[in-house]
Amino acid sequence: MNKTSEEMADLFALAGGQQWRKYTGGESPRVMGEDRLFYAAARLALTDEELHRVYDKMREIGADIGVE
Repeated sequence: MNKTSEEMADLFALAGGQQWRKYTGGESPRVMGEDRLFYAAARLALTDEELHRVYDKMREIGADIGVE
C-alpha cells in the first residue's frame, strides 16, 4: 500500500506506528481482529459520503464518535 507505519495506524484506528508494527513483525505478530480489518476496508472502499452516512447511522443509534 506504500504507506508509513503512522499512516497504516491511522487507517486501522491504532494509537500510532509502533502499534501497527506489533501486527506486522516480531517473533509473534498480533492477530488483526475482524472488526478492525472491516473498519480499514470500509475506509478504503467507501466514498467520503458513504462513510459519513455510516457515521451518521452510528450516532443515530447512540454512538459518541469523534468523526465529523
